[in-house]
Amino acid sequence: MKTPEAPLKAPDKRQAPYGSWASPITAGLVASGGVRLGQVAWSGDDLYWLEGRPDEGGRSVVVRRSANGDVADVIPEGFNARTMVHEYGGGSYWVSGPTVFFTNFEDQRLYRVDPGEVPRAITPEPLVPQGDRYADGVVTPDGTWVICVRERHVIGREAVNEIVALPADGSALPRVLVGGLAFFAFPRLSPDGRRLAWTSWGHPRMPWDGTELWVAEVADGAQLRGRRLVAGGPEESIFQPLFSPSGRLHFVSDRSGWWNLYVDRDGTVEPIAPVDAELGVPQWVFGLSTYAFVPFVPAGPDGTIVCLLGGSGGTRLSRVTPEGGYEDLGLPYRSFSPASLVSSGSRLAFIGASPVQAAAVVVFDTGTRTQEVVRRSLSEEVDPAFVSVAEPIEFPSTLDGEPVTAHALFYKPINPGFSAPEGERPPLVVFSHGGPTSATTSALSLEIQFWTSRGFGVVDVNYGGSTGYGRQYRERLKGRWGILDVDDCMAAARFLVDRGDADAARLAIRGGSAGGYTTLCALTFQDLFAAGASYYGVADAEALAKDTHKFESRYLDSLIGEYPKEAALYRERSPIHYTDRLSCPMLILQGLEDKVVPPSQAEAMVEALRAKGLPFAYLAYEGEQHGFRKAENIRRSLEAELYFYAKVFGFQHADDIEPVEIENL
Repeated sequence: MKTPEAPLKAPDKRQAPYGSWASPITAGLVASGGVRLGQVAWSGDDLYWLEGRPDEGGRSVVVRRSANGDVADVIPEGFNARTMVHEYGGGSYWVSGPTVFFTNFEDQRLYRVDPGEVPRAITPEPLVPQGDRYADGVVTPDGTWVICVRERHVIGREAVNEIVALPADGSALPRVLVGGLAFFAFPRLSPDGRRLAWTSWGHPRMPWDGTELWVAEVADGAQLRGRRLVAGGPEESIFQPLFSPSGRLHFVSDRSGWWNLYVDRDGTVEPIAPVDAELGVPQWVFGLSTYAFVPFVPAGPDGTIVCLLGGSGGTRLSRVTPEGGYEDLGLPYRSFSPASLVSSGSRLAFIGASPVQAAAVVVFDTGTRTQEVVRRSLSEEVDPAFVSVAEPIEFPSTLDGEPVTAHALFYKPINPGFSAPEGERPPLVVFSHGGPTSATTSALSLEIQFWTSRGFGVVDVNYGGSTGYGRQYRERLKGRWGILDVDDCMAAARFLVDRGDADAARLAIRGGSAGGYTTLCALTFQDLFAAGASYYGVADAEALAKDTHKFESRYLDSLIGEYPKEAALYRERSPIHYTDRLSCPMLILQGLEDKVVPPSQAEAMVEALRAKGLPFAYLAYEGEQHGFRKAENIRRSLEAELYFYAKVFGFQHADDIEPVEIENL
């Protein structure tokens, strides 16, 4: 592992306009300075995690730290542990003893890799290339069977999702255990391997809308018997079923309006430590884990539950006390990967970050209360003097004309080497996160610091519909996508202008995916912003309803309305049909292999901008899907966005950037 280099230092202090400040937080550092850490797992004393490496074309690698402290890649070059189930993936590997099972991106087959051996496929070559996909697996305690989610793609019909079992040595074909519904997740075995729990849901629901939790007995040969519905339904979202050490089934449910813990006691569901806070997250990907069991003393046969407890001040690693409350374990992290909290004996492993510390794989011993940083996402440390710390803000907005409160994180411009001319206010970039059922956090983000260290203010908006504030806040967006999210983003910008933190004439909005849709809607239907950048954003809601992948194929039913019944409403919410209202410059960025938001959406918007004569730039990338993974493309995109704003807002940037072709400027 590379030792972090000395912190990057500031130049001599001088006065310069906002936006023109020189910064050591370069686009190259953002793109290549860190790995994406994910999915932590224990196997005895061996610790595993996933690394997404931009400098290797975005390849995902399973890494192991052995009990003796040695760190090594588990999968060799030429393999990429990334599944395409639901297109977003997650849960791409799992461990049994020293053996690792993973889905290889290129062919989506399931592979097994034993110590000292090369990976070998244990599922057959699919009839359709990448057509049989595997995720979110477990191995029976005796090591003989793998149970996981499979998604089968057949030409001319919707993909089929199932829970399957197959011999761990690949000696027989996968066999369906559970099927018949649209989606399945979280197959989890009891410690003795005699029971299997899982969740399921059907169209048009998303997993944060309503799911069902089931449990069944596992007979010899991985056969299921006696299925029983434990909890859930159309209006209750179940998250992360997990058996305790004594075999009691626990899970997270939002039946109270908040994702809280529950336990199934012989058919009776009981709450554990109710609280107005979130212990769950939206299940965009597989392999999520936000609570675990550790042997705190004193404790019963299940030990103590340790969880990621989310609130307005961030997320904290906490334990459930015997009195039914929560004790903060006192760690400095305020943001955690939801695919990371796992336990082995008294040790917890997780991926944590803070407003001044980038994400890291951390081991915390609950017995000794000591922690160890195992792997940092950044190879270089940034001088804290360059770091703008998030300020949580609440600001007034509207919901169907009625006043409500919305949430965001504000980052002021900061650079120890520069100051702005007296009386100048900074340009503001409004970040609109994707999802839209997602959320932003205060974790150190080099992408945000890229902007603030150059003299931009940034406001990262958790508009209505975001998670972390309870089900009621999450459901504000139902039927209002393209309206409420835009209103909240504009309200955040106005709030900061009124407070004196932003220049009203230099407001920009940017976002990716759903955030790109919010950006396009804001630039089309409103006139507050002077510029914007859409990363693989939705321009035509109707086209998205007709041409997207299975997981999100009915998502818009709740966000906009039932299609095709509400086709007129879809057209009304689609920026592509109202380009005559556009009046400001726009940057559009798109991956040409995107299956979630196809390139046709970006290309249609480009043609409309060209026909209207508005200034715009379009960058399209071969080999990129939904979200850019290659370092060179991430770097180019950030530099292009800075270049674009410099031209539009009339300042001279300080970076060495290859010019971007801006048509109609």
